[in-house]
Formats: sequence, C-alpha cells, structure tokens
Amino acid sequence: MAGNGGIIGPVNTVSSQAEVITAITASGPGTFTTAASTTQVSALIVAGGGGGGRNMAGGGGAGGVRCLSIAVSGATPYAVVVGAGGAAMTGPPSSFDGVDTTLTIGCVTYTSESGGGGGPNSANPVPEGGGPGGSGGGAYGNTNSATHPGGTANTPPQPCNQGNAGGQAGPPYPGSPGGGGRAAGAGGGGAGGAGGARDGGPCKAGGAGGAGIPISSTYPGAPVTGVGGGGGGGAMADGPVGAIGPAGPHGGGAGATNGTPATTGTVNTGGGGGGGSSTGSPPDYDGAAGGSGIVIIKEPTVVIAPGIWQTNTVYEYVKDGNWSN
Repeated sequence: MAGNGGIIGPVNTVSSQAEVITAITASGPGTFTTAASTTQVSALIVAGGGGGGRNMAGGGGAGGVRCLSIAVSGATPYAVVVGAGGAAMTGPPSSFDGVDTTLTIGCVTYTSESGGGGGPNSANPVPEGGGPGGSGGGAYGNTNSATHPGGTANTPPQPCNQGNAGGQAGPPYPGSPGGGGRAAGAGGGGAGGAGGARDGGPCKAGGAGGAGIPISSTYPGAPVTGVGGGGGGGAMADGPVGAIGPAGPHGGGAGATNGTPATTGTVNTGGGGGGGSSTGSPPDYDGAAGGSGIVIIKEPTVVIAPGIWQTNTVYEYVKDGNWSN
C-alpha cells in the first residue's frame, strides 16, 4: 500500500487499450472478437451491390450502408456475414441483386440490405424498372411509350440507414439508354445521392451512378476509402464513347457503350455494377457484377485506471475524456 495524497490505497497506475479498427471483407459467414476491455463499438455495415442489367440497361444499386454504435462485451466473438455482389447479367438470371450483410450482437442482428439490380431489356424475364434494395437499381431505357421507374430504397426504421432510389428511364426516346444505378446515399445526412436519369436526347447517354460516401476520416486505415457508389447506366451502341453512364464515386462501376464493356462494382465497397450497352454481342451488351460488401468495426481507446484516486485527479481525467468506469 502507498500514500496517495493523504489517501491510503494501491499505487495509482494507468494503462490503456489502443484504438483498433478491424475490417471483415471475405464474403460469407465469419466472426469478430472484441478486445478484452471493449464495451462499445462503432460499426459500418455495407451490403453487396446489385449487378447491372443487360442490353441498354440500368446500373446496379449500391448495397445499403449502415453506421451504428453498439454496446458489446470484451473478449467476445460475434457473428458476421458479408454479402457478395450481385452477378453480372449475361443472360436471363434468377436474381442479380446483391446479398445482405449482417452483424449479430447478442440476440440482435443488424442487417444492411443488398443493392437492387439494374433494370434489363424486356427480352429478359426481369422487370424493366430497377430492382429495390438498400439502394435501388436504375431503370431500363425503353423504346416504347412506357416510363420505367428506378428501384426504390428500403430504409428500415433503424439508426443511420443510407440508400437512395435508382434513376428513371422515360419518357422514352427511341433507342434511349438505361438509367443510372442508384447509390447508397444520404439518409437525411446529405451524404451520397440518387442515380441519374438516362439522357433521352441525341447523346443517348446512360445515367450516372449515385455517389457513395467517404469513410477515411472515420475509419482510418480501412482497406477502402469510401463505400456505396451506384453503377452507371448503359448507353446506346451508336452513341459517343463519352455517353457511358459514369460510375458513382466510392465503388460504382461504369456503364457500357459500343466497344467499351461495363465495369464491375469495386470489391469491399458494395458498389453497383455498370449496365450493358445496346450493341448486339457480349461483352458490351452485358451488365457487370456488383461489388461485395464489408463490415468495419472501430473499438475506441480505453483508459484503465484502477486504485484509489484524489477527487481533483479524477476530475482532470474526466474533463479530458480519459477516465474509465
């Protein structure tokens, strides 16, 4: 025992557990184990992006993005499932949406919804409007009188859901390109945005994928610098090269045009895949795959201060944000 400013007790010692940022990137089931002194984490949960549609088609919607603060127990394993991106649309598929990503803490499972697939040409047995999802897919650029809507955003009433609707195609222009994919955009926070509508004029351009969100300042050292970009829409084959639907920043893929295939969503971002062009042969004709999702968990610095302390010393630590209970 030692004297401590007039109080008898153990010698005061301060130790700390440094901030830890962990990224889980492998698609499918996995686990995450907290450090010994962790009681609260910040989690970014990103679902797989949707694949782009085929033939003058919409770009894939980005996977939903959720950011949460969750109470946890130290030195405890928790279940994680990282969603894969939706498949490239190279023929009539059964599905080309992305896959949900989940994080289970105790009895609660936190889910980020997959991105919707881009709307394809009506020759394929999939609705011509973009698919719904964490972010919606862009619509198919039709040549008749219909207006095809972009996919809607599914936003459950839980904290920090980010996703926006896909771009619309219509009213039509003969041989018009697909609408842009939609991004994982801002749920009231202003980050991200919806997919752009396709250009019905002579440029025959695909709509732009919606913007995702940067994450570097919140999760330094993570394997990606942003998440949730939407896929660009496919252009008409006889349009200029610049008519491709631009990729949504932070993970989206670009749309196709004649001689330029669509590009895939970036892995570990939940980016949507680009939509296919109207050219008559693959690969320009085909949509591109969406990017896989990711889970990033930040465990804050924890200061551990056992023993008996003078009141004014405790006050200084609390004021500086360095006191642990």
